Amino acid sequence: MKRMYLFYSLVFILLIGCDKQSTKSMGVILSPTASDETQTAFAKVKKGVDIVFPDDHRAHNEFRHEWWYLTANLIDDEGQALGIQWTQFRFATSPPSADAHQAASTWQSQQIYMAHSAVTTTDQHLAAEKWSRDQPALAGIESQPFRAYLDDWQWLSSTKDLFPATLNVKAKRFGYSLTLTTDAPYHKQGDNGFSTKSQDGKVASYYYSQPFIKITGEVTIDGKQYQVSGTGWIDREWSSQFLLDSQQGWDWFAIRLSNSESLIVFQLRDSNTGEASYQHAKIMRRNGENAIINSEDIRLRPLAYTEIDDRSYPTEWQLAIPSQKIDLVLSALNPNAKMPLTIPYWEGPIIIKGSHRAEGYMELTGY
Repeated sequence: MKRMYLFYSLVFILLIGCDKQSTKSMGVILSPTASDETQTAFAKVKKGVDIVFPDDHRAHNEFRHEWWYLTANLIDDEGQALGIQWTQFRFATSPPSADAHQAASTWQSQQIYMAHSAVTTTDQHLAAEKWSRDQPALAGIESQPFRAYLDDWQWLSSTKDLFPATLNVKAKRFGYSLTLTTDAPYHKQGDNGFSTKSQDGKVASYYYSQPFIKITGEVTIDGKQYQVSGTGWIDREWSSQFLLDSQQGWDWFAIRLSNSESLIVFQLRDSNTGEASYQHAKIMRRNGENAIINSEDIRLRPLAYTEIDDRSYPTEWQLAIPSQKIDLVLSALNPNAKMPLTIPYWEGPIIIKGSHRAEGYMELTGY
């Protein structure tokens, strides 16, 4: 569902001027449509441009928006399942400027950062949000070593790479302090990192993932501390346009089929019919091998819905990919895991049964 001109209210909070924008769903607050005149001034996503590690962990300020997005399926010391989410978003309020005065001042910035965090258990879903302009004392992305931070929420690596790293978040009712490591290569989504978002290929992003992260640490909920361990998944994506004007939102699934194999599935929905207008799936293996699934082989349909605040979210799905002998039922660990933030969306861990007993995460936007 379109949410027009929301960004104006945020501009007042941050005291940064910008032009009118339309919003569609979480993560695309500044997403332009095809008729947006300012679109031509931002960098464009082009096929054939190589994603380079570790250089492209950095912020890409020449593009309109991007994110660093972690989800994790964890088990606490009482044997209970829980999920955590941390995301740092960057939005440009206007195209890159050569204005000397603006470039000289660290307090005048065209870049805004927003961070989301959440903890989800079977009976609780706690979420928090922070905003800041790009300013070294407040928020930003640093490369040597890699650091993504907004206030006291911080991902800190020991090198230019994303890993090994620590992630620390403290909110009003929850917090977590985690150690993140991996020995697996990154996976470039789509066609070698060029990830299309429409059948005609007019909308695309640069997109890569690390679906094989080992996590240990501590989670605090309402003052009680839990030792946790489990697996995580980070997505990195940047672009200047994520949706067409005819697209409503997306359904995204991060599925860990086994210790050595993961599956990403997402679809974008038509704003008129609500049906899928584009689908994508990819098998990713710990050794770096991967396989894109033919879209005609993806069979995804909702099985059950949860009503939250007068909106209906599909919180149980059936996913079948016959060529891969995959037939799964994806069920929310907590069906009430709506993120009650500036732009609401649904985000939470999922329990997976069927051809594989697995785990993962689901995001539902635009409902």
